[in-house]
Amino acid sequence: MKFLDQARIFIKSGNGGGGAVAFRREKYVEFGGPAGGNGGRGGDVIVECVDGLNTLIDYRYMQHYKADAGIGGMGKDRTGPNGEHIVLRVPVGTQVFEEDNETLLADFTAVGQKIILLTGGNGGFGNAHFKSSSNRAPRHANPGLPGIEKWIWLRLKLIADAGLVGLPNAGKSTFLSSVSAAKPKIADYPFTTLHPNLGVVRIGEKDFVLADIPGLIEGAHEGAGIGDRFLGHVERCVVNVHLIDGTSEDVVASYKTIRTELNAYGNGLADKKQIVVLNKIDALTDEMVKEKLAALRPVIKGELLAASAASKKGVDQVLFAIVRALDQKKLNQIEAEKTPEEKQWSP
Repeated sequence: MKFLDQARIFIKSGNGGGGAVAFRREKYVEFGGPAGGNGGRGGDVIVECVDGLNTLIDYRYMQHYKADAGIGGMGKDRTGPNGEHIVLRVPVGTQVFEEDNETLLADFTAVGQKIILLTGGNGGFGNAHFKSSSNRAPRHANPGLPGIEKWIWLRLKLIADAGLVGLPNAGKSTFLSSVSAAKPKIADYPFTTLHPNLGVVRIGEKDFVLADIPGLIEGAHEGAGIGDRFLGHVERCVVNVHLIDGTSEDVVASYKTIRTELNAYGNGLADKKQIVVLNKIDALTDEMVKEKLAALRPVIKGELLAASAASKKGVDQVLFAIVRALDQKKLNQIEAEKTPEEKQWSP
């Protein structure tokens, strides 16, 4: 299935049905008079987060969604049926934006979440509604209210615990394939990965989801290379694993390039906990590994590790570091949710 993480669609709620103008003229029926029913309500536009989806590809080929209109009222005080709702099903991690692609309307982070994005128009009143002591035979009814229409953006941000970032050919896809059952495309040329990949990693008794996104290059925030549009997929991650190609001539420049792009992107990515990994150490001598780690330490805040995704040397240490970061995040959340009394209590 082709991956699509952004789509622009048109939505419209249903028009309300018009009220009816009708009168009772049945023989032998006492107290005849106005008997026009109200119109039915138009259908709503609903967005629901469902399981089993991981892309917005369905919205690439169908871009217009309209709920059904309410049916008009009928004689004998019969109210018209309501219009059918239309439900847009989206994967976990989907955000809904206004047409400006900046104003957030909804953020779906769990299966089962549902919102009414647009409500249908109310049905019009029939002439029976206007009957009064001074107006015994009204001959007018209200039309139904029109539905609401707009263009919106759907944007998917994958739900992952940890994300892999780095320059093209830093070994991100190889790392993901070596620690999970994911099978991303791997080749010896830049930009092999063209869309994000997810893998479930198990280390010890812990499981977590790892995301691999296409590589960044200098100027990605200005659209260079694939650009930074896929960085949204690691915004929700607790920790980012920054892989550096150990075979590159200047590992410090490689590190600073990615940090510059993360800072330019914003949205808190540069402030996230990071684990920096000097990758591809199987292609280096021990002395070269020590030299490159020594060059990186002065410019790095956080953990600095060395590993080889291809030979799996040092990979477990990286995974355990990710688990520690995830556990610490959970402890911080639990501590933040405690009441002042609970924080002061001690055995």
